[in-house]
Amino acid sequence: MATILETGNHIGQNGDGRQRRTCAERFVQQVGAALSGQSPFKPVSFLKADQLQAWLDEFPDHAGRGSGLADLSIIHDWQRLCDQNAGRRVYIWSLDDHLSGYDQPARL
Repeated sequence: MATILETGNHIGQNGDGRQRRTCAERFVQQVGAALSGQSPFKPVSFLKADQLQAWLDEFPDHAGRGSGLADLSIIHDWQRLCDQNAGRRVYIWSLDDHLSGYDQPARL
């Protein structure tokens, strides 16, 4: 979910209005395809209050290393997906060095 929100923020803040609109329309199509199961990507569930509180408890240490709350949520989702998909490769696709190292090979 953090990736969808962050990407939407970047789209809304870059380029001229025509470029933003064109990019936003493509983004809506891609997210819609993911929501309907027509994409290799899948949006993950929203947090419950107790999960968010646990993440908030971790956040000061995480922020001290120069990373935001959205990144922390991505790392937690990655770990959950690793636990659910032991037989599959699970990785965070990112150009951010602090996220791109999260890569679990398929375990047999």
